[in-house]
Amino acid sequence: MRLLDVKFLKTPKITTMLLPDNIHPENSIYFNAAFVIESLRNNQKFQLLDLYQEVKTKRTMSFSIFILCLDWLYLIDVARINNLGEIESCS
Repeated sequence: MRLLDVKFLKTPKITTMLLPDNIHPENSIYFNAAFVIESLRNNQKFQLLDLYQEVKTKRTMSFSIFILCLDWLYLIDVARINNLGEIESCS
């Protein structure tokens, strides 16, 4: 098979940035993660859905944005999951 016979598929790429330059800052992961941090500091341990409900009382966000916030907070060592499956603050 020759390289010219290979067809490349282009898939649309949707990315959410920490500090995007084309949307309002309040729609960024960086901004929304602050509300997750605030909830974690008030109560040290949460189950996933309990934390989501707590955050939603302060800021309306989709579950996917919430998960992206948790991913980012895990990567920067602010939040972790303990052995019981609870989300807790590292500090």
